[in-house]
Amino acid sequence: MEQIDAGGSTTVAASTSEDSSLDPIARVRKLLFRQMLVGIKDGRFFLGSFHCIDKQGNIILQDTVEYRSIRRSSPSPTEQRCLGMILIPASCRTSCHVDCSIEEQLSLIQLKE
Repeated sequence: MEQIDAGGSTTVAASTSEDSSLDPIARVRKLLFRQMLVGIKDGRFFLGSFHCIDKQGNIILQDTVEYRSIRRSSPSPTEQRCLGMILIPASCRTSCHVDCSIEEQLSLIQLKE
C-alpha cells in the first residue's frame, strides 16, 4: 500500500533506483483508476476508484462506497452505502491507501527524506 499524506505527496519508507526519479505527476498517473481507501476525521472511510487530485490535495473518487461504524448492536458493525463520484477535501482526510501488487509497490516506493 502506498500512502498519500494530507499535502498530497506520496510517502513510503524505502527506495528503488528505477522510479525514484519520477516527477510527482508521473507518480500520480500511476495511481489513476486504482482502488483507493480514504479515511476522514469523523471516522468514515470511502473506497473508490482514484480519479484525480488537485494542487490543494483534494481527492476525487468515482464508484465510491462509504463505510461507517454504527454504535448500536447489529449483526454487522459497519453500514455501507453507494455514493458514486465524490470529492474528499484534504482538510478532512486522515489516511489514504492505494491497493496494488507487491511488484507495483516496489516500483512506486520512494525514499522519504
